Amino acid sequence: MRLFIALDLDDGICECISRFMAGVEPFAPDARWVKPASLHVTLKFIGEQPEAAVEGIKHALAMIRARAAEIHFRGYGFFPTPNSARVFWVGMEAGPELVSLAASIDEKTAALVIPKEERAFSPHLTLARAAGRSGAPRRMKGDRPNRVFQRLQEKLAALPPPEFGTMTAREFFLYRSQLSPKGSTYTKLQRFPLH
Repeated sequence: MRLFIALDLDDGICECISRFMAGVEPFAPDARWVKPASLHVTLKFIGEQPEAAVEGIKHALAMIRARAAEIHFRGYGFFPTPNSARVFWVGMEAGPELVSLAASIDEKTAALVIPKEERAFSPHLTLARAAGRSGAPRRMKGDRPNRVFQRLQEKLAALPPPEFGTMTAREFFLYRSQLSPKGSTYTKLQRFPLH
């Protein structure tokens, strides 16, 4: 089963971002937009694991003692670059608690032979992906200029940077992701509190 670890958004932040998405989606009609109900902040993508591994992952995550994290959602950007954009995202500003949580998750899952992250944790909230392209944030062989997000970039450049609000993350979740032609379906497998 395909697994990842993530934070949920507060309802108010989700509603604000949903309204923003509804307003800008027409400027990138060929992109694959995330359903507002599926918005989350990924802390670690685990990937495919046998069902037998889930209990061990839950146990490892339950051992994490981390503090609640205040997160401010503002601005936007494109991965890997605006000119060859594959991903449109909303920015996040958070204190050291969020980076510490991501590092703890990486350490605990590494003990289960789940590969550690190759790059530093870069918190962001994915809103849309260029259809048929990888969602990876780093440059990849074969990246080339594309126009999927060009009209959106032009529209956003004429507006002030968006502000979506602040929330305090008090829990994180182990999720299962099931892929289908209509998009991914996410199921919460376990909740873990932050203190």
